[in-house]
Amino acid sequence: MSATDDPKDDEMQGSAAPLIEHLTELRTCLIRAVMAFVVGIVLAFMVAEPILQFLMGPIEATLRALGDPSPTLQYTSPQEYLFTLFRISMVFGFMLAFPFIGYQLWRFVAPGLYKAEKNAFAPFMFASPLMFLLGASFAHFVVTPLAMQFFLGFADVSSIFANLMGQFVGTTDSTLPADGGLAVPTTDTGVRITFFGKVNESLDITLKFIMAFGLCFQLPVLLTLVGKAGLVSAEGLAHVRKYAVVGILVLAALVTPPDVITQGILFVVVYGLYEISIQLVRRVEKSRKAKLRAEGLLDEDEDEDL
Repeated sequence: MSATDDPKDDEMQGSAAPLIEHLTELRTCLIRAVMAFVVGIVLAFMVAEPILQFLMGPIEATLRALGDPSPTLQYTSPQEYLFTLFRISMVFGFMLAFPFIGYQLWRFVAPGLYKAEKNAFAPFMFASPLMFLLGASFAHFVVTPLAMQFFLGFADVSSIFANLMGQFVGTTDSTLPADGGLAVPTTDTGVRITFFGKVNESLDITLKFIMAFGLCFQLPVLLTLVGKAGLVSAEGLAHVRKYAVVGILVLAALVTPPDVITQGILFVVVYGLYEISIQLVRRVEKSRKAKLRAEGLLDEDEDEDL
């Protein structure tokens, strides 16, 4: 037998071939996902201006409610507006391409899963984008208007306080700026403080809320998935509830602006999702026990231990 006919070499070549095939398949999936992302960016850029107007809706409504007849946002560098539209295109382009990207991920992972694992994993591929959309909608239509009312309304409260103080000392100046900006009335000896928001900074707050709540709404999906895999239990999640509360408080402080309202909303929502996740994991456990009992693989003693 020659050196080239060594059985060990044949085993190594046989194991290398599937690895090369997997890497080739991974490269193909990644190329398709990137191409879908680029197409999504182009499509989103075509409607980036209407999307920007939609995202700026809460701040516009708040400014009009505070007496500004023509709300205005500005940009201070030549490239800022273009980069703002491109940023919107990146975010919404990914959202448009996510179904196809998720499908490519599924194509790569599915061959290595058993039929039961495929049946368990597939529903979460649909639940995840739906929960993200629900969280993003909640952020835009509920949280962002409240945050804008808090931040911009603070200037209105300050103006009332300034008027009261001005009436006390007799130096009130309650005129609004002629250019329509949101002003805090000041005394004759002070300066007039006017709000002229920047497009990118206002968009940054809105997108942070959308991403934060969209990702936080993935909590039931994630915990139910790991519960279905047997990595966590409802009893275990309930046992670490006090630690979860601390973690949620830290999360609310990190991903939201430093105001009590939005932090409180995020805490209540995420904690509620945590409790829902416990109930979903408990239902998964009951379903698993019923299936094992029907197959005769679980007796009463084992049932009590699970």
